[in-house]
Amino acid sequence: MPNVVVIGAQWGDEGKGRIVDLISEKVDIIARYQGGNNAGHTIVIGEEKVVLHHLPSGILREGKVSVIGNGVVVDPKVLLEEIQNLRLAGYKADRENLKISDRAHVIMPYHKEIDKGREESCGNTKIGTTGRGIGPVYEDKAARRGIKVSDLIDPDALSHRLREVLPDRNLYITKVLGKEPLDFQEIFGEYEAYGKELKEFTCDVSKLLNDSITEGKNILFEGAQGALLDIDFGTYPYVTSSSASSGGACTGTGVSPTKIDSVLGIAKAYTTRVGEGPFPSELSGETGERLRELGDEYGATTGRSRRCGWFDAFAIKYASMINGISHIALTKLDVLSGFEKIKICTAYRYKGKVLRDFPSNNHTLSECDPVYQELDGWNEDISGVRDVSELPPQARDYLDTIEQSTGVPLYAVSLGASREKILFLNEIF
Repeated sequence: MPNVVVIGAQWGDEGKGRIVDLISEKVDIIARYQGGNNAGHTIVIGEEKVVLHHLPSGILREGKVSVIGNGVVVDPKVLLEEIQNLRLAGYKADRENLKISDRAHVIMPYHKEIDKGREESCGNTKIGTTGRGIGPVYEDKAARRGIKVSDLIDPDALSHRLREVLPDRNLYITKVLGKEPLDFQEIFGEYEAYGKELKEFTCDVSKLLNDSITEGKNILFEGAQGALLDIDFGTYPYVTSSSASSGGACTGTGVSPTKIDSVLGIAKAYTTRVGEGPFPSELSGETGERLRELGDEYGATTGRSRRCGWFDAFAIKYASMINGISHIALTKLDVLSGFEKIKICTAYRYKGKVLRDFPSNNHTLSECDPVYQELDGWNEDISGVRDVSELPPQARDYLDTIEQSTGVPLYAVSLGASREKILFLNEIF
């Protein structure tokens, strides 16, 4: 059985959670490898909607092991609340089916204080962060002043590390941000208690995953955000603070790239983006607002409205190249029902010249105009379709054009939020 990485192929919010939920029944382990509780995965099961932030979407499947890898940053308060809420909803979340890497870094109160303070002081140059401390904790990780889960569950280690780090962070909070310093004893008492509760879930995740692969088990690696928000290859600086690309699955879990078999990219049938940054195919008028309302394009984590635009095949080709995407799962095709004409962005034009490559310069990208291919739309409600042959010819033509313009075959097409509203076109397991 293959080991598959699932990534967002756009700017996040592509519907990764529900696709992972659907295909997690085919695997043994689901491993989240980066990001923090700035991610939000919404899964609809019957009439019930479940929103996950830290936990892999596979936690909703019986008999599966869900793993939080070392590349994830953990807010212990939020994670414990999420575990409790799942249990109250009737789902299992215990030491048997949930494992947390002892090498994952912990989001501390000063990270959130710094995140919010910086964003407040940026004015018109803000990044659009969620304010949950994600950037600052990755910054501390790189600066070697982080606190890991292994420290959190050891009171002596936690006390030692906090005494080392807090004076530096308080200096920044008071002198740069002009805010009140945080209290050592208050933080230590709160986080020591979190550590006691989380200790039973922690382990060496890299050994667990590699041993499982040796035993013949297969793993689904789940990323957060999207390829165009990757810290290295995204639209920097309007990106997340971690490796949202397929390469992050290896560094975020300790599994070698030689053990990854394929990469599944998730993309909406149109394009959305949250926060600031360039977005060449964005629609600012009535059509964009219509997409937003029909697609319910509001963030699961923040509630922020998403910017909407036509499907960007040029960006998907770039994401496919840097991630090795072998198939695409397309979500929300049903949202496009009722549009007389539908467009696909096939290239960018910059100062009159059609570009061959995706720009690395943010200034250039912000001045690019989309080159569109226009197709006929359809009026039929397709949410009840159970076979691709039942789709209107215009919808089938749209899918064919996406495959042709991206150069990547479609694995599945989603026609609604619930588990049964999906068409599988190929097989990767």
